[in-house]
Formats: sequence, C-alpha cells, structure tokens
Amino acid sequence: MTDSIYPDLIKNLPDADIPYKGVRGKILQGENHQVIFFDIDPIGEVPAHTHGEQWGIVIEGEMHLIIGGEKKILTKGDRYHIPKGVVHSAVFKTRFFAVDIFEDKDRYKPRKK
Repeated sequence: MTDSIYPDLIKNLPDADIPYKGVRGKILQGENHQVIFFDIDPIGEVPAHTHGEQWGIVIEGEMHLIIGGEKKILTKGDRYHIPKGVVHSAVFKTRFFAVDIFEDKDRYKPRKK
C-alpha cells in the first residue's frame, strides 16, 4: 500500500485478491467473518453486485454508494450497512480508505505471491 495511512500492523497483513484495478485491501481473517482495510484510488465505478452482509466505516475520502437504489455520499466518519443479498455499487472520485467487515468469511482470498 503506497503512501498508506495504515500503520505497519495493518500493512503487514496479507493482501486481498481484489478484481478491480486501483483497489487494494489487507485481510484480517476471522473464523466466521473477514475484515478488509481498503485503499482505493479514484477509479470511478465499481459495478452493481451482491454478497453477504457488509458493514463499513470511512476513514478518509469520499464514496458515492448506491444500496438497493438509494444513493448516499459518504465521507470521513460515516458508516454504512449493506444487508445480505442487496444490490449495491459505488463510485470513487477521490482516494478512499475504509474498514469493512464481511459476513462472508471468504469474501476475498489472499493474493498469491
């Protein structure tokens, strides 16, 4: 994570294998859940998709998040909750940092070195 706001404690976690260019994450793996420390470039849109329940908090930057058709603009300190199976998408116009917890314990796999 180049110029990351995260300390070495987080930078030294395994890299998440995320299929979007400019989206980086570090995995903190639990037995039944997964936490991802995101670092996202201003990549534009992440297309609509679904998965298990997700909760997150914005550390820095701005995200335009659409959850089930409802658009929210989120900035530092804002929290968001995406219920299981609800269609959502996001737009990133600035560099963005967030911490998300996923119900799916294998939402992201560690990137192979």
